[in-house]
Amino acid sequence: MNMQDYLKQVEEELILRAYSGKTITSYIRCLKDYFLFLKRDFEILEVDKVREFLLTKQAKNYAPQTVNLYLNAIKFFYSNIIKTSIKIDLKFAKRSKKLPVVLSYEEIQAIINCTTNQKHKLLISLAYSAGLRVSEVINLQVQDINLQELTIHLKNAKGKKDRITVFSKKLQDELEKIITLRNNSDYIFSSERGGKLTERTAQLIFENGLHKASIKKKATFHSLRHSFATHLLENGVDIRHIQELLGHVNIRTTQIYTQVTNPNLKNITSPL
Repeated sequence: MNMQDYLKQVEEELILRAYSGKTITSYIRCLKDYFLFLKRDFEILEVDKVREFLLTKQAKNYAPQTVNLYLNAIKFFYSNIIKTSIKIDLKFAKRSKKLPVVLSYEEIQAIINCTTNQKHKLLISLAYSAGLRVSEVINLQVQDINLQELTIHLKNAKGKKDRITVFSKKLQDELEKIITLRNNSDYIFSSERGGKLTERTAQLIFENGLHKASIKKKATFHSLRHSFATHLLENGVDIRHIQELLGHVNIRTTQIYTQVTNPNLKNITSPL
C-alpha cells in the first residue's frame, strides 16, 4: 500500500473515533513527514528508525510537545492501522515548563476599551469573563447562554466533554440584545458572510486590541483564559472550582496558576 492510501486509512479511522479536526490534521501531517523519512516499507515497524526520526526533530529544536505529537501519531498508525504487537518503547520528550502569559485586570480593560467595534469588544470581554478557548468562543450559539443564571453550557469542548462556566453580569444586557433577535442555533459571533467567525479572525481581533493598548507582553488570545484563572485564584476562589470552570481533567494542569500568582512572593522585597 502506498503512502496516500495509508494516510487516507488513518484519516478515516480518526474520524470514526471522533478525533477533533485539528488533531486529525496534525496526525496526518506528522505521518506524512514520517513516511517521507522512511521512503518505503511503511508497514514495517523498526523502533530504531522511529527513534532516529524523532531525534532529527529534536536536532531542529522542535518543541517537546511537537515531538510528542509525532510520537503519538506514529503509535496510532502502528497500533490501529497496522495492528502490530511490537511496542514503541520510547520515552516522551519532557514538556517545557513555561509559565503562562497572564494579563493584569487593568491590561485587559485597556484592550477592551481600545476595541471600538461593539461585537469585537463583547467577544474579548466574554472570552475573559468565562475563561473560554478561542475555538469555544467562535462556536458559541444562542442556546448555550443562560442569561438568568449567568452561565454558559459548552458542548463538545476539548476532549469531547461538556462543561458549565460563568460569565459577568456586566455582559448580560449586551448578550440579551443579541439573543432576542436570533434563533437558538445561531452563532453569537457570526461573520459578515454568514456562519461563525474563524479562529484566526478572533485572534486578530485580540492582537489588534493588544497593539492599540500598547501592551508589550507576548500575549495571545489564550492569555485571556490564563488571566481568568489567575484572577479567580487571586480573588480566593478554590482551585477545584477553577478546575471545573476550565474543564481540566487533572488538577495538576490547573495548579500551574498557583505559580503565576504567589501572594507570598509579592510580599518579598529585593535586598538591593
